[in-house]
Amino acid sequence: QLQLVESGGGLVHPGGSLRLSCASSGFTLDYYALGWFRQAPGKEREAVSCISRSGGVTNYAESVKGRFTISRENAKKAVYLQMNSLKPEDTAVYYCAAVRTYRTDCAASINGYDYWGQGTQVTVSS
Repeated sequence: QLQLVESGGGLVHPGGSLRLSCASSGFTLDYYALGWFRQAPGKEREAVSCISRSGGVTNYAESVKGRFTISRENAKKAVYLQMNSLKPEDTAVYYCAAVRTYRTDCAASINGYDYWGQGTQVTVSS
């Protein structure tokens, strides 16, 4: 079974930056599309970004476009989310997710991912 572990969350001031990491503790990620999702208190989980197997295709939610960047390093069995210009509304628990696929694209659909990390808290506050 594929296991994912997130790290890099924390407290940051508005306008600041954080880089989240997600690493596989077992299998390589070469055959998996990857995604980042988040869930704020009292709200439904929402997609933030996704990246294809090769890293050639990426998608972003409109709310984070231009501020967040997803990337992956398959040799390190890791995927990252660079978050810049953070806003209070970005406060949430962020989850890394993976799905084994033969497709060369990715989709930001919650039910389309089979493996999930435990989540890491991101708090943006003054």
